[in-house]
Amino acid sequence: MELLESVKQRLFSQVDVLDPALNEEDVKDRVLAIISDIERKKKEQFPPETIEQVLRAILDELFGYSVLTPLITDPTITEIMINGPFQVYVEVNGKKRLSNVRFSSHQHLMRVLEKMLHHSFRRVDESNPYTDFSLPDGSRVNVIIPPVSLTGPVITIRKFLRTFNSIDDLVQAGSLTREMGEFLVSAIRSRLNIIFSGATGAGKTTTLSVLLHYLDPDERLVVIEDTAELIIEHPHVVRLEARYSNIEGRGEVSIRDLFRNSLRMRPDRIVIGEVRGEESLDMLQAIISGHKGSLAVLHADNPTDAVARLETMVTIYNEKIPLWLVQKQIAQGIDLIVQQERMKDGVRRITYITEVIGSDGSDVLLQDIFRFEQVGISADGKVEGRWVKLNQEPKVVGKMRKMGVEVKREWFYDDSN
Repeated sequence: MELLESVKQRLFSQVDVLDPALNEEDVKDRVLAIISDIERKKKEQFPPETIEQVLRAILDELFGYSVLTPLITDPTITEIMINGPFQVYVEVNGKKRLSNVRFSSHQHLMRVLEKMLHHSFRRVDESNPYTDFSLPDGSRVNVIIPPVSLTGPVITIRKFLRTFNSIDDLVQAGSLTREMGEFLVSAIRSRLNIIFSGATGAGKTTTLSVLLHYLDPDERLVVIEDTAELIIEHPHVVRLEARYSNIEGRGEVSIRDLFRNSLRMRPDRIVIGEVRGEESLDMLQAIISGHKGSLAVLHADNPTDAVARLETMVTIYNEKIPLWLVQKQIAQGIDLIVQQERMKDGVRRITYITEVIGSDGSDVLLQDIFRFEQVGISADGKVEGRWVKLNQEPKVVGKMRKMGVEVKREWFYDDSN
């Protein structure tokens, strides 16, 4: 729109778009004054709806995220994938589709990116062409720019799903059964050590965020993340975020650094947003030495793979530690693995709740308490299947009863058989 571009050009020469003192009323007055001046010079009047459209677009540009604002505020959209200025995909109900949103130019997209980065203390430039950060609403953003990206600036926004606030919400969404939800709440309250495993976008962080609602409010919670993503409503929480090195290669603060420091902060629980490296051994040793109730996220395809990844991470960074000892520590430290998967129909289901029952000198021994068995796909594309129970009492029940937490027989036994 010619009027919009003319107003933006004049307005942006007058104001600093990143000035925290900028307010909507002042911008509205300036925009209307600019439009009046254009009307006077052109000797014509613009329709009220055109003026409103220009005003809305500029307010979104300055106080929102420009053309992305409607996508970010749309609750049906779970992910936004920007492949350069002229191609924006969105995910709705687990399906990706091309939207009609476009940026006017490469510079326009970079200006919006700069606004996104403003409060994150992260940067992107030719010497540091990619980074992760979070928006104020908890949405997670990954960005990679030229010269590494040949497509132009590529931005992926995984929106935080505020619709999930309780186990009932997850049950309603088809992520798990009510028995599974009640069991997980009791497991959290029993201070079991739990790994949340799954691929990118499987819903691990959402499930963990929901379960954190059920913690004892008197507990001191220390949360460690590479990029702040968890939304936590807890009265006593300390949040720590890793920091990349500066342009001189100094100032890095790793997840391992933060984890080691957290042990001196009198935590009742430690939550690690993602275990990915040398902090894995510190975590296992801390759990074994008495820091119960630890919760962590891990990228893996199934519970067996999650254990293998832990083994690999520990041994890669600590070559002198034999595998059998690592396996013994995993068996002593980890109680449950909650596996989640985004399935073909877009539903993010917990496909396994698996307990660690020991080690035999060559493997860590696992036992599925619940698992999802897919039987097919319906004509309308929905995944069909059912959750299967263990039909015996899990080993972790002993720890749960010692903590005085309620355990129900029907969680584990299918009395219909």
